[in-house]
Amino acid sequence: MATREPMVFIVDDGVTVRNSLGPSLQSVGYRVKVCESAEAFLKVYEPNQPGCIILDVQMPESTGLDLQEYLVSEQIPIPVIFITGQADVPTVVRAVKQGAVDFLLKPFDFETLLRSIQEAIELDQIKRTERAQRDTIEKRLASLTPRERDVLDKVIEGKLNKVIAAELEVSIRTVEIHRARLMAKMKVRRPTELARLVLKLRRSS
Repeated sequence: MATREPMVFIVDDGVTVRNSLGPSLQSVGYRVKVCESAEAFLKVYEPNQPGCIILDVQMPESTGLDLQEYLVSEQIPIPVIFITGQADVPTVVRAVKQGAVDFLLKPFDFETLLRSIQEAIELDQIKRTERAQRDTIEKRLASLTPRERDVLDKVIEGKLNKVIAAELEVSIRTVEIHRARLMAKMKVRRPTELARLVLKLRRSS
C-alpha cells in the first residue's frame, strides 16, 4: 500500500486566514485542506491520513481546545499547532499539556509556522511508525497459543528450559518445542530480542 502524502488541515472560522494561509502553504508544496469549524474537520478527517492541524483557539461552536481534547480522548494523535489572536497563560498551558506542538500568536511569521509544520509532520511520522510496529507485535502475540504465552513469560524472565519445565510441570522437550514455535511466530532469534519486543509493547500500553 502506497504511503499517503501528509496533509495540513487548517481549522479556522476566519475566512481571511483560510483564504490566505491555504494558498501560501500550497505554494511551498504542502497539500492543504481548509475547514471552517471543528465539526467540518471531523467530517473529512481519516485516521490513516498523515499530517497535522493548524487550529484556531477561538471558534464560535466547538473551540480549538475542545477539538484537541476530543482527539486525545479518541486516541487520534494527529499533531496540533494552535494559532490565535489572543491567549492567556492557562489556555497555553492547557494546550501544551494536551500535546500541542506549538502555540502561535497572530500575526505570526510564516517561516516560524513552516518550521512548526515540519516538526509536527516529523512527529506524526514517528508516532505512526511506532504504532505500526506495536500493531505488528500485538498480532504476533495474538497468534501464540496459551501454553506458548506461558513459556514466553518465563523466557523473558530469563529462566532456563529446565526451570520452565519444572514450573509448568511438563518435559524439557515440550518446553523446547513451544519455545521454538513462539520464537518463530514472534520472528526473533534470541531471548533478548524477544524480551525487548514484549517489554517495549507493555511499556507503551
